[in-house]
Amino acid sequence: MRRLHNQLGQRRSAKGRRRSDTSRAAFAKAGELKLKPLVVTILDARGVLKLAAAQDGTSLMRAEIAHGKAYGALAMGMGSRALFQRAQEQAYFIDAVNTIAKGALVPVPGGVLIMDGATLLGAVGVSGDTSDNDEACAVAGIQAAGLKANAG
Repeated sequence: MRRLHNQLGQRRSAKGRRRSDTSRAAFAKAGELKLKPLVVTILDARGVLKLAAAQDGTSLMRAEIAHGKAYGALAMGMGSRALFQRAQEQAYFIDAVNTIAKGALVPVPGGVLIMDGATLLGAVGVSGDTSDNDEACAVAGIQAAGLKANAG
């Protein structure tokens, strides 16, 4: 099997290619929709950062927001759209969970679980435009990698 190499000459695994495919497709969707510059963050199922990529022109907090969307989805086991809905229905609960998480959750759309069948692989968080547009880009990226997106 032929392996791809990144710019540093390191070998990239199939998982690494999927992550790259995901971010490229998310950015392509943003271009198609003529969105503001985005940050894409990918966490594995344990919450470990696997990829963070930003387009030129993003504002300073976008990386942290994208991470918080992905982290919140993983921490609660649901896409961040569901967290957003839950925050509207049970604001005290989401506030308490976010306090326990030391403010790491961002409960608005744009954090999407990555599924391979019934197996949770991780989450994508996108930030830079409206939350709905961020979510659309995350879903497009996940689907482009041949995986199932669970936005909540």
